[in-house]
Amino acid sequence: MQHPLASPTRATPRRGLTATDVVSAVQALGGTCSWRELRRAVPWRLIGPAVTSGLVVRSSHGVYTLPTTDEARVVAARMTGAVSHRSAALHWGWKVKASPDLPDVTVPTGRKVRPSVAGLSTVHRRDCADAELEDGWVTSRERTIIDCCRDLPFDEALSVFDSALRGGLRRSSVTAAAGSLGPRHRAKVMAVARAASGRADNPFESVLRAIALGVPDTTWEPQHRIRYDDFSAKVDVACEKLQIVLEADSFEFHGRRAALNRDCERYDELVARGWLVLRFSWEQVMFRPEWVAGVITRAVHLRRRPSADDAALQGRMTHLPAVEAVA
Repeated sequence: MQHPLASPTRATPRRGLTATDVVSAVQALGGTCSWRELRRAVPWRLIGPAVTSGLVVRSSHGVYTLPTTDEARVVAARMTGAVSHRSAALHWGWKVKASPDLPDVTVPTGRKVRPSVAGLSTVHRRDCADAELEDGWVTSRERTIIDCCRDLPFDEALSVFDSALRGGLRRSSVTAAAGSLGPRHRAKVMAVARAASGRADNPFESVLRAIALGVPDTTWEPQHRIRYDDFSAKVDVACEKLQIVLEADSFEFHGRRAALNRDCERYDELVARGWLVLRFSWEQVMFRPEWVAGVITRAVHLRRRPSADDAALQGRMTHLPAVEAVA
């Protein structure tokens, strides 16, 4: 998969970008990213000014985040609560589908929030045991994942869980911690745990896979390797049984024509061998999930009923009369 915010093959469209575009890049990269990831999205000359102006924070070891990540601890302290959910995920270095506009803070059940701090955070009411907090102010890794699975939409929770697995968190530690939950909440955690995979590259791919998993009776594998004797390709998401490939697609700046040629060859080889390749942009996946789901659903139906219902699924073709050109 190519980078979600990288520019087209020519360098000129990058002119005119400002430091605020660095903020958009960090957001699209999951709220936390390395220098290498950020450099692929925006010119290096903009990164320094964005940090100097406080639009972006360079936390440590070349990791870039948004100011709200640091603000979360301050707000939580004022509320005598704990940084949790997406804000805690960002603290642990995990990527999220969308950075929260306000910090996520969990306060004990029944505690009143003072008017002076009302509106500074998204408040979650839940009791946290001492063992579920790290250094007394942020939820533990396992508790963070469990909270995200319980309270966030499936695609957001999957993005965090995928990133946590990429970062080395053990799935078994989360499922073990979820054992103390009630049946309804435990079921939500286990549903995300079963779908999560550390092979997904980023939230872009995680959200695309989450949408695809909503299609009944389908199985989708992230970063799936397709092998033939004379050809091999790794694709973003694939359903091996139906031979459908989903690509989280975008422009790549540094690859230029070489990357375009590689992609064309890969897609052509897959199609020629019977695979159906669907390509989706970052904007479509993040902001038009219903449309993406509809396209995937129609593709699945076509694969399962390849002849009888083709006309109905593809829609009635409308033939317009030819119009002569007017000089």
